[in-house]
Amino acid sequence: MNLDKAKKRIAKQVKKGFNGYPKITIAYYGTTKELATEVVIQFVLGEGDSAQEERFNCDTEIRDNELIQTTLLKIIERANVNSVIEIEGVSIF
Repeated sequence: MNLDKAKKRIAKQVKKGFNGYPKITIAYYGTTKELATEVVIQFVLGEGDSAQEERFNCDTEIRDNELIQTTLLKIIERANVNSVIEIEGVSIF
């Protein structure tokens, strides 16, 4: 799958907003606000449940990495979630 298609499909899920559980949260991290080198995707089955977390890293801009974005999309689709939340911007670690 190409990068643009994966990004658009993820954005479409995010645009739906919170529709209950289960939900997935996506957060980007990096050394600066402009460069994200890590993404954390969390899955929560129900309110009050602990989150299952997966982290992906790369040396370049992770939001432009076709393999990572396609993987995120596959996780979202296979988890059959009601909500996908994306934390805006890049958090500095």
